Amino acid sequence: MGSAAVLILFLTAVHVVTAATVHEHSQCLDNPPDISLRGVEAGEVVDDLPGGFRAYVTGPSMSSRAVVLASDVYGTDTEVTAAQDAKPLFTYLRNKGKSIGVGGYCWGGKFATEMAKTDDIEVVVLSHPAYVIVDDMKEVKWPIEILGAQNDTVTPPEQVRQFDQALRQRMDIEYFVKIFQRVAHGFACRYNTTDPFAVKSAEQALAYMLDWFHKYLK
Repeated sequence: MGSAAVLILFLTAVHVVTAATVHEHSQCLDNPPDISLRGVEAGEVVDDLPGGFRAYVTGPSMSSRAVVLASDVYGTDTEVTAAQDAKPLFTYLRNKGKSIGVGGYCWGGKFATEMAKTDDIEVVVLSHPAYVIVDDMKEVKWPIEILGAQNDTVTPPEQVRQFDQALRQRMDIEYFVKIFQRVAHGFACRYNTTDPFAVKSAEQALAYMLDWFHKYLK
């Protein structure tokens, strides 16, 4: 499922950095995006989405499927508050007849998890999530994929395995959990573009996410 088949909205958040934030999320800041690698812009930035959200939007507007990606930066709102504030955006998309998937990176992983507890979406993917707890797995309603990292100091592999165990006990939703080896937090979106292994791992994570959406986003 590529951009030609689905409408993609990449939400952005205000980047607020404090001393505590830098310490806790140092792995998020290790590899800022390399702007020099930008290709031809396929979409546009929309500033006035319902709920006051700003997003980079690409893909066919008439598609019956939409994927909302929550970025790995962290703004002034908590993830729970952001999910509540996003209700108008998801209502807007659903009123246009779209089935919705949500992908979340880091901070966005918790946002995506909160959305998975609602009836507003159909499928969710978490890539190296932050702030997600085991009890969250007891409340999600939709097929969920979790992509963790072996060297993640924010959500370490032991915690990801606990997510797996909690989901296994439920037996009422589809799930998939994978821990990528030799990579750290941020590997799916903030990686060293000069490191072939890092690039390959990020590409694999993207492929897993697309396959999951393709399978469950109808």
